[in-house]
Amino acid sequence: MDSSSDPSFTRQRNLHQILGEGLVADVVLWRQSNISAGILLVTVASWVVFEISGYTLLSLVSSVLLLLLTILFLWAKSAAILNRPPPPLPKLQLSEEMVNQAANLFRTHVNELLAVSQNIALGKDTKLFFKVAAYLLLIAIVGGMTDLLALGYTSLLMILTVPVLYERYGDDVDRYIKMTSYELQKLYNKIDVEVIGRVKKCILEKQKLS
Repeated sequence: MDSSSDPSFTRQRNLHQILGEGLVADVVLWRQSNISAGILLVTVASWVVFEISGYTLLSLVSSVLLLLLTILFLWAKSAAILNRPPPPLPKLQLSEEMVNQAANLFRTHVNELLAVSQNIALGKDTKLFFKVAAYLLLIAIVGGMTDLLALGYTSLLMILTVPVLYERYGDDVDRYIKMTSYELQKLYNKIDVEVIGRVKKCILEKQKLS
């Protein structure tokens, strides 16, 4: 079987369409280069600040909020004394519609996650079990090597570099993915037949004997 003939690997949409064709897609693929470069610069600068100054995320956020509130408070007080307009703040309020939409979205994703977890726990999807186990093992390994903040920086850098590189060299990447996926599929089929099949056979034999 030639893996390159597998229709499941045919790209029906380009990467920009997959990412939604909106502002996020433009930023990730550097079509809004000023915004992409700004995000990358802020990310690198904030990483340097945390590493050099010794600030933690909580202490930095608290300090920034304290400084912001102090500036706004003094601005409002001086504006009242000098008969000037107060700080131009938007109305800080969550509407009921926004809360309901967020709750419905959260409920939908949680229900999907619970349904998938139930299928795995009941042994209904062996392939999905191995996929989830591999992802969890990868997360555990990565989490053991770095902290949450460094992982966030690394993830953001990857988001701003990997998609644009894939868009440029996607054909070569797809070719290697096809080859790797084909080999992994053969390995999975072999494990399914030789290992899982024997386990099922042993269980059935024990049930018959009992």
